[in-house]
Amino acid sequence: MLPDDQDSADFGGLALRKGTVAAFVQNAKLLDATADGTPEAGDLTAALAAAVPQLRAIGVLDVFAPVSPRVRAIIDAVEG
Repeated sequence: MLPDDQDSADFGGLALRKGTVAAFVQNAKLLDATADGTPEAGDLTAALAAAVPQLRAIGVLDVFAPVSPRVRAIIDAVEG
């Protein structure tokens, strides 16, 4: 999507870094393996929530839906 020499791009006024989608997927997997209420779960939830607007801007959430109820709840809360 981005040339090798470019690390980010603007999508609808939102800066999107290379690796945002991959980081979201990895964080979602980690969240499902982490107990609720732990500091790690809080950090992962915050990171996932922060990425939702960027993922929406590039259309990822228009064509893919998370299977994880925890991740779905985060997206719903952000878009609420």
